[in-house]
Amino acid sequence: MSVPDVVQHGVQQLQEWLKSLRDNADLANTTEALALLRVVLHQLRDRLTADEAVDLAQQLPTIVRGIYFEGWKPHQVPERIQSRQAFVDAVIVKLLPRTIPADRGVRDVFALLAHYCDPGEISDVIAQLPSELKELWPENARTFRQRSREAGG
Repeated sequence: MSVPDVVQHGVQQLQEWLKSLRDNADLANTTEALALLRVVLHQLRDRLTADEAVDLAQQLPTIVRGIYFEGWKPHQVPERIQSRQAFVDAVIVKLLPRTIPADRGVRDVFALLAHYCDPGEISDVIAQLPSELKELWPENARTFRQRSREAGG
């Protein structure tokens, strides 16, 4: 039985994302990369409005999108978080028993999203976050809208 091209392509994209995250985050293997990606995506998704969460999902590869929506309860979002530390602590708890450096891991997942997703969409995501969480995104992602306005006139 052959695997449909769309599924093969989705697997290839997932492997690319996991390898990139593994290498950039200095993780032991792609299993750790998958755990980190899943937890950070879920934490981010649950802090966005349902509409923005769906908009971000459209930017994700098919299999990553499935991971992103796993266990989602759109009627319970957005969850309010007050600080960067609360976000990072939630990541730490959900990664257990793994002890991946969560602050760096969050930054690395956000950098991965900023690299692969449309900068305008990432800018929309960042706009919904408290200022402390915005700081975890790469500077070029945080300043995209401002740079676009300046370039346009």
